[in-house]
Amino acid sequence: MALDFEKMNGLLPAIIQDARTKNVLMLGFMNKEAYEKTLELNKVTFYSRTRNRLWTKGEESGNFLNVVSIAEDCDHDTLLIKAIPEGPVCHTGSATCFCDSNEMGIEFLSYLQDFICKRHEEMPEKSYTTSLFNSGVNRMAQKVGEEAVETVIEATNGTDDRLIYEASDLIYHLIVLLTSKGHRIEELAAELQKRHKG
Repeated sequence: MALDFEKMNGLLPAIIQDARTKNVLMLGFMNKEAYEKTLELNKVTFYSRTRNRLWTKGEESGNFLNVVSIAEDCDHDTLLIKAIPEGPVCHTGSATCFCDSNEMGIEFLSYLQDFICKRHEEMPEKSYTTSLFNSGVNRMAQKVGEEAVETVIEATNGTDDRLIYEASDLIYHLIVLLTSKGHRIEELAAELQKRHKG
């Protein structure tokens, strides 16, 4: 990266975003040394303008921000850092410095698929997901069918709790099947978005 630290007297604003929820967690500033320390530790490190020193977020509280990715903007003078927080981000105890909650909603499906993709790459022994991949596409497709039938049964003759449970199984097995075929759940969202007329 060819970052421009000169525009703001050696500092760059760094927007911190939760890599899983996509929520903005906080804004801080980095000088060149803070940026390099962030790369070295893989934990977000800022330059404190009040203390005139580097500080790694979480060095006192233990609520570190573990770096997932770093991107620069088109002018090379702002950073977007995607991170996974360990605990609350704000010094007030709030999940974000903007007093928002940072709960994962529908974004969890993308996170789950990332996890399933990692299982597909690594194929750890004694993993249920690995056993599904090893069983082949026909068996995975059959499992999707079985879970769909169980979902229908719970919807027509079961309880709401069991309906949610079986529908969750259906989505999980569908993501496994999509992964095995080289596709992602986001492709389904894109297809539905194309069909949606508003």
